[in-house]
Amino acid sequence: MKRLLPHPLLAAIILALWLILQQSAGLGHLLLGSAIAIGVSLAASAVLPERVEIGKAHKFIQLLAVAGLDIIRSNLAVMMVLFHLRPAPKAGFIEMQLELKNETGLAILAVLLTATPGSAWLEYDRARSTVLIHVFDLVDADEWVKMVKQRYEVLLLEIFP
Repeated sequence: MKRLLPHPLLAAIILALWLILQQSAGLGHLLLGSAIAIGVSLAASAVLPERVEIGKAHKFIQLLAVAGLDIIRSNLAVMMVLFHLRPAPKAGFIEMQLELKNETGLAILAVLLTATPGSAWLEYDRARSTVLIHVFDLVDADEWVKMVKQRYEVLLLEIFP
């Protein structure tokens, strides 16, 4: 069964999305969606060498809420700079030490930091476990590192032990 369906959760999500997009749960759509879901699951096994283990799945919802609020807040802050409601920003780079080692957790952190307006994940050094981040309006680097660690990394460590 593991050979046919190496990532069953991914396959289930793909099948559900397929049926939602088709707006039908007919036999034909179910069979075609299942074939696509199995194909994607098999293709993902070539890309995802390690099985993703989730510790506390309910923390993922908390992470989405925190990140959503941060993205809205950052959009407003960037908008204030663009419309000259705040002084010109002082961009800067931050090199931050991470405790997070899980590849999936690191990928999610990279997406969150890059999706948040005003910041971008630039480089990860696996040997030193550090990440280089560019911040559009850097006021206090230590405060920024503390925010990322407390708001994102702590939750990601609980989700991906």
